[in-house]
Amino acid sequence: MTERVNISSGGDFEQIFGYSRAVRVGDHIHVSGTTAREPFRSGDAYEQASAVLSIIETALREAGSSLAAVVRTVTYVTDIKDADLVARAHREAFGDVLPAATMVGVSALLDPKMKVEIEAYAIEK
Repeated sequence: MTERVNISSGGDFEQIFGYSRAVRVGDHIHVSGTTAREPFRSGDAYEQASAVLSIIETALREAGSSLAAVVRTVTYVTDIKDADLVARAHREAFGDVLPAATMVGVSALLDPKMKVEIEAYAIEK
């Protein structure tokens, strides 16, 4: 059986809902939907997306990986008009990695201040 490693970022919702920020099983790493924390939660969509991607990068590093191993992201935005701001942060984080990516407009996230939530999937070689 392949070893399972759960990674926590210490976020408030992890304990409330009972989940891990990331889970590594073998070469596969799944990063939960991630939102910005204060003080970034009060920022615009670019600031929030940048903060989210930083949290994701930390979780991947703790899983023994990096943004370079990301093969797919799913991004949820509460205002599709923010797509360009979020895309800029995504492009800056991933550079030439170019993961498969989806962006979806949603009516709301858990906290009304949240504008962006991002999931990531990585495969280590």
